Amino acid sequence: MHAIIPVAGMGTRLRPHTYTLPKVLVNVAGKPILGHILDALMLQGVTGATIITGYKGDLVEEYVRNNYSLPCTFVEQSELLGLGHAIWIARETITEEPVLIILGDTVFDVDLSVLDAASLSSLGVKHVDDPRRFGVVISDGPFVTRLVEKPETAVSHMALVGLYYIKNPLLLKECLQYLIDNDLRTKNEYQLTDALQLMVDRGERFTTFPVDGWHDCGKPETLLETNRFLLTKGSTREAPKGCVVVPPVHIDPTAIVEHSVIGPYASVSRGAVVRNSIIRDSIISDGAIVSDVALEQSIIGENAEVYGQFVSINIGDASVVRLSR
Repeated sequence: MHAIIPVAGMGTRLRPHTYTLPKVLVNVAGKPILGHILDALMLQGVTGATIITGYKGDLVEEYVRNNYSLPCTFVEQSELLGLGHAIWIARETITEEPVLIILGDTVFDVDLSVLDAASLSSLGVKHVDDPRRFGVVISDGPFVTRLVEKPETAVSHMALVGLYYIKNPLLLKECLQYLIDNDLRTKNEYQLTDALQLMVDRGERFTTFPVDGWHDCGKPETLLETNRFLLTKGSTREAPKGCVVVPPVHIDPTAIVEHSVIGPYASVSRGAVVRNSIIRDSIISDGAIVSDVALEQSIIGENAEVYGQFVSINIGDASVVRLSR
């Protein structure tokens, strides 16, 4: 099975972190988002991948080549014209081999090994209360009959979550080409959902599979939620000498942590330094320095430095003191 991973977006909702990094290289639970995706794909037996880059794509390619032996082809999407356009850009890497399309800004907790033996194409779905932000599927029994991109009215609550297993990729190429040749856009973009609908119209049968573990990394608050989820999958390392660790946490072996309380739900990444601090529900990225502070629900970017100070006070009865934060 071959994977296609679109990662061309600019990640504006994760600024300021994405001013210097593409979204998929933002750190969560000790490694970039893309690292978690590639690790999962390799465990599932994926034999190769096409990574569709855009914004700061050179950093994506450098990261993958330096850290993974998985054979990868990199294709640049110079214009952000939609997910369908992104897959069309990568059409030359699509062969008769089944394809798994997986969005590069989401971490999934789902067993994909069943897809390898599947006889039909299948789409990952999850029930959502408000389907207006998603592509949705309408089914008749076990098979998909219609796909709608971001419906204004709730025609279905089964949302596409960014996992698409395509058993007949040559038909997908044909349908994507039809969209491009006829300039068929939805909300001014070439949508993968529309290409999938064309496949249904031409006789391709799609089933669906449930994806309950679906963790978005597109905003600071959801990135921290994903960090919490990944940390519950397994803590790393015992407490450094002179420190207290409240699991679950991740502390990279190369990090320096001194006289601090770490956790719960804190990740301290490669080469980071934490001294005299309390860190919980936060992400400390590669090479960051944090000293004399208490942090909660915080994201400290790569090589950033945060310094504070602890104070000692002696006050009498019925006093009111407000310390600046």
